[in-house]
Amino acid sequence: MANDGKVYIIGAGPGDPELLTLKAKRIIDDADVIIYADSLVPEEIAGYAKPGAAVYGSKDMALPEIMQVTLQAVSEGKTVARIQSGDPSLYGATLEQMRILEAEGIDYEIIPGVSAAFAAAAVLKSELTVPEVSQTVIMTRAEGRVPMPEGEDLIGLARHGSTLVIFLSVTRMFRIANQLQEAGYPADTPVAVAYRVGWPDEQIIRGTLTDIAQKVRDAKITLQALIIVGKAVDPKLLDPEAGEQVAVSHLYSDEYTHLYRRAGQGDHADADRTDLYEAGGYEVQPERAVHTSTGDD
Repeated sequence: MANDGKVYIIGAGPGDPELLTLKAKRIIDDADVIIYADSLVPEEIAGYAKPGAAVYGSKDMALPEIMQVTLQAVSEGKTVARIQSGDPSLYGATLEQMRILEAEGIDYEIIPGVSAAFAAAAVLKSELTVPEVSQTVIMTRAEGRVPMPEGEDLIGLARHGSTLVIFLSVTRMFRIANQLQEAGYPADTPVAVAYRVGWPDEQIIRGTLTDIAQKVRDAKITLQALIIVGKAVDPKLLDPEAGEQVAVSHLYSDEYTHLYRRAGQGDHADADRTDLYEAGGYEVQPERAVHTSTGDD
């Protein structure tokens, strides 16, 4: 397909227009055609379109129609901004779009966005990877109409005991809570449900695996919600008076030596290179011997 146009698949973030990246904003400002997921992306973001740009809401459009509009625009040398919620790489249904673009030989680029997972963590004031609490984050969803690949059932993933971020599954909250306990999470494991994070009607529900499902039901939340499970979202971690203290990162500790700083020193200029490299996980390569001819060679 001969064309001079280009397609940008843009992550618009979770809902707050101010979480749109500068690059995404610039592309939207300049695009000739905008196709945005109007059920999940604020109208304000599509409103950045320049005068005369064609704007389509995609909630009522099937893939063939979306791609027909896209291909037609590109054939006319236009720039298309396909705006999706969150980050396109997570449950973004982008692969089927990219396959068509690849088949047609169309130039396209993906612009990352802020995932609802990280927006929710920010609202919760949580670090998802707390030292000695959880150093692993698993992003998944519960099985529903679409089956999970073999080996990715929720019970199997939950056996790791790590921080779990569960997308697209809030209607199965009772089943999820039961399965996670079956997999070994204690009944008092903290859980947070973030509803429409980044939107004006954002709502955060906290609880444990014992009571979170009923709290979600009472709040009548059935869509656009993210579930985060694990000790990392325990609000008690923020309490400086809490009896149970957890480990903290060594990164800025004055007692920790790493590649750029030696313990007890603000400046590593005179620190031993071998110590620094080993602390940073690097091997120090021996200096190559310089052979000087003596005339006897």
